[in-house]
Amino acid sequence: MPETPEPHLPTAVDLPLQDETGAPGVGLVTQIFRFAVTGGLSAIVDFGLYVIGLFAGLPVAVAKSISFIAGTTTAYLINRRWTFQAEPSRARFVAVVVLYGVTFAVQVGLNQILFHVLPDHWWKVPLAFCVAQGTATVINFIVQRAVIFKIR
Repeated sequence: MPETPEPHLPTAVDLPLQDETGAPGVGLVTQIFRFAVTGGLSAIVDFGLYVIGLFAGLPVAVAKSISFIAGTTTAYLINRRWTFQAEPSRARFVAVVVLYGVTFAVQVGLNQILFHVLPDHWWKVPLAFCVAQGTATVINFIVQRAVIFKIR
């Protein structure tokens, strides 16, 4: 009798390119576009609060932590309703909290490292922010599309 394979998180090969159980009538290209628009708006919130925090004299990690929370909250609320058209779900919310915990560590940690290793030039803050934000964005889209917004 063949064994049933253990469930696993999707790998790049497993990621669905068609939206068989995702948002009704919203394909991958539309989701990527909406995710990017939402991400742009959320990045403005995030970066704006980050710069304000730095200007106010907050430590780098504190300023980035506050801005991350505001930016990701904005992103989740818009993505749930517009990008993935998902109804509220307690299980999905818990999964998002876990995902955002991981991306928080990745984004704040990467930003902190780059902030301290890059030379002191005008582009240091935006470059550190963009690299950290971009890394977290890719992680967020893949996990949200493949896992979180398929949770009922």
